[in-house]
Amino acid sequence: MSLIEVGSFIAGRWVPPGRDAFVITDAATDAPVARAGDATLDMQAALDHARQLGGPALRALTFHDRARILKALALHLSERKDPLYELSFATGATAKDHLFDIDGGIGTLFVYASKGRREMPDARLYRDGGPEALSRDGSFIGQHVCVPLRGAAVQINAYNFPVWGMLEKFAPAFLAGMPSIVKPATQTCQVTEACVRMMLDSGLLPAGALQLIAGGVGDLLDRLGPQDTLGFTGSAATALKLRGHPGLLRHAVRFTAEQDSLNASILGPDAGPDSPEWDLFLREVTREMTTKAGQKCTAIRRILVPEPHAKTLIEALSAKLGAVHIGDPRDPGTRMGALVSKAQRDDVLAKLDALAGETGRICGDPDAVDGAGAFLPPILLHCADPDGARAVHATEAFGPISTVLPYRDMDHAVALANRGEGSLVASVITHDPEIARQAVEGMGAWHGRIYLNDRSSMAASTGHGAPMPHMIHGGPGRAGGGEEQGGIRGVLHHMQRVAVQGSPDHLSGVTGRFFPGSETHSGPTHPFRRYFEELQPGETITTVPRVITSEDITHFAEFTGDRFYAHMDDAAAARNPFFPGRVAHGYLLLSFAAGLFVDPDEGPVLANTGLDALRFLKPVAPGTAIHATLTVKDKTPRNDEYGEVRWDVTVADAAGDAVATYELLTMVARGDRA
Repeated sequence: MSLIEVGSFIAGRWVPPGRDAFVITDAATDAPVARAGDATLDMQAALDHARQLGGPALRALTFHDRARILKALALHLSERKDPLYELSFATGATAKDHLFDIDGGIGTLFVYASKGRREMPDARLYRDGGPEALSRDGSFIGQHVCVPLRGAAVQINAYNFPVWGMLEKFAPAFLAGMPSIVKPATQTCQVTEACVRMMLDSGLLPAGALQLIAGGVGDLLDRLGPQDTLGFTGSAATALKLRGHPGLLRHAVRFTAEQDSLNASILGPDAGPDSPEWDLFLREVTREMTTKAGQKCTAIRRILVPEPHAKTLIEALSAKLGAVHIGDPRDPGTRMGALVSKAQRDDVLAKLDALAGETGRICGDPDAVDGAGAFLPPILLHCADPDGARAVHATEAFGPISTVLPYRDMDHAVALANRGEGSLVASVITHDPEIARQAVEGMGAWHGRIYLNDRSSMAASTGHGAPMPHMIHGGPGRAGGGEEQGGIRGVLHHMQRVAVQGSPDHLSGVTGRFFPGSETHSGPTHPFRRYFEELQPGETITTVPRVITSEDITHFAEFTGDRFYAHMDDAAAARNPFFPGRVAHGYLLLSFAAGLFVDPDEGPVLANTGLDALRFLKPVAPGTAIHATLTVKDKTPRNDEYGEVRWDVTVADAAGDAVATYELLTMVARGDRA
């Protein structure tokens, strides 16, 4: 069988591997399957292509435009997963492992597509938080905004997740408006290359938005500048070299690392052998030790159990691990495949030797698995003295190896977990909320994610080792100190936060959002008679006044059942420091305001979906006349039929003092699609 020639895609063209390319072997059979690397690649051309073609093309699109492309890409890849599955078998991954890597990567695209449409504006600039008042009269305000960096997002990925590892970095960078230069680990780059080809062949990506390096990066790092970013996943040793690279330091290149992690899982002191949490814990540990043959940055390396239950748990866990079928990942009966290569197996065995002085092996004989490939069985170790141990808390064997550590009480368990000096994730299996609180308070400073699970959430939970794109993936200390994914947080890593200061009109012009004090205008008709695309921020209407009477207040109290004394008893209300006497209900004011500005006839307004930022500012006594001012604050398209319009509403009295303010949300039909 001919070998796959894994190419690089640089500056708009495919470059085949060189004569002395690295030969990639099948993890299960050790047979050669592909060649990659050793080609002469022009890294300056790659950067120029990204900066001068890809970046401008992406920045010309809005966040919603980019989100739609991400969704289309996800759908495109979803229809073409089988070839990726087939290639992935050669990396040692089983059919179930494919779900974590290939399906997980595609799922990440879907999540970022959804978040881009729902949480970001249909604009090219992102508002970060609300406005800041910088003057007493409101004529000078500030607003933080984020704009895309003008460089390239260079992404160096690990071998264990050739699809997810790429897409979880690519998706937030693309949504931010930054072109990506992807460099996968050479051992599994044939899978990444196939996925990149699918993405490019889709025709969905602007030219220059995605490039691929198969093999070494050459002098790429020397050429990065202050507008570029570098994201890395891999060993702490490599991360240290990258972190200290003179070019990165000189130009303050944004660097994010996700590296070694000695993740721990704690069986809560309340979770005895007869509890649902006990069985859940056994399942979690077994899954994390065997998925991807333990080659996961989030895998459980240290198993913390209460001392009284340690012997029982070791016996139960040994039985489960001993029943795991190991073999060729193409075999449907295989539960755990091979490590990625024999070199990786040798590295894991060396780490096992380093742990031997502090641990005893409970189960798993490295010499007991037959086959030409890089196979290892699940190996369970026991450390009788976790306080005196050093290597157990400092050595990551990146394979199916984990160590049982007995603990005395929860404080002891927390201290042992923190001995890892920085981890991506720690899990606590407990049904006791107090234990959960103690764990989060005690371990939060040393962990990027804390996964809590019990009988209530186990059916819906995603698992200890499954980073979700909604949440940050990273950790302090040994884990690298970085943050990937994390929803919109991950997008903002590829953008520059800018503090913009000026008048409300300046800020409205910059952001496309109405700010109080900026210029307003009246439309030709009532705003509720106008379609989504016709409405513009700043369009306003001021209603006629309505007088609040004592009869109104009494009727509202009887009708709703809200007979709070401040609305019913003048003397009692006067004794309250907040009221001059009897006052109208706040919700009565909202109801009357709606009655003043709502257009009653059928029209473009489809639904009122809620209120935000409601504040009652001044009590309203009987005999007070109120009116409402309704202004279009912001607009967000939702689909081809309608969009969300956010209205700034001020209810004021005859003196012009605001008595209530809030933001009204409505769904408004699109006339251009009618």
